Amino acid sequence: MDLTKTGVGQFSARYGFLGKPIRIRSRILDPGVQVVPGISCPDITLDADSFSQLKLEVRRVFITENETNFLAFPCVSGSMIVFGSGYGWEALAKARWLERCEVYYWGDIDTHGFAILDKLRKYFPHVTSLSMDRDTLQAYSELWGIEDKPQCIDLHRLTREEHELYNDLRDNRIRANLRLEQEHIGFDWVRARLDLLR
Repeated sequence: MDLTKTGVGQFSARYGFLGKPIRIRSRILDPGVQVVPGISCPDITLDADSFSQLKLEVRRVFITENETNFLAFPCVSGSMIVFGSGYGWEALAKARWLERCEVYYWGDIDTHGFAILDKLRKYFPHVTSLSMDRDTLQAYSELWGIEDKPQCIDLHRLTREEHELYNDLRDNRIRANLRLEQEHIGFDWVRARLDLLR
């Protein structure tokens, strides 16, 4: 028993039990990539340590925060998609094999979306944003929403274009508390962006 561990959140550590593992959910986007024999494009959830040991024949990894987008994401050769966990990138950071992959992050176009992207780049500086740009924002202006509690901090890992858009959102230069949720972006738009990657 470790009496220095207190509170409900440290119950397991206090009494020597294993803690609940952090899980990472992913989906293979290429039917040619076999992870589970006989199953095409499986939806798999693994603990972070097991995910970090994967040896997959993928060259691209997409990350999205929205479960519907995760499930509806189209097939892409040599690729997989990860259902993100907001700001909790420490578990994903164990998967150093992601360093050899192209990694794309698709989040909401709002201050929190860019803050999440910024934090992900702490672990994987080569991450590229997907459909988080001014053209996408303007194309879906009829679906703009309101961000409840915008971020107001400075972000240092954004590209110049991302930084300019983040500042415009943060400083309410386009409209107060503007956000475009990723699930409002049409899949024809997303497919067109994916076609540019091939």
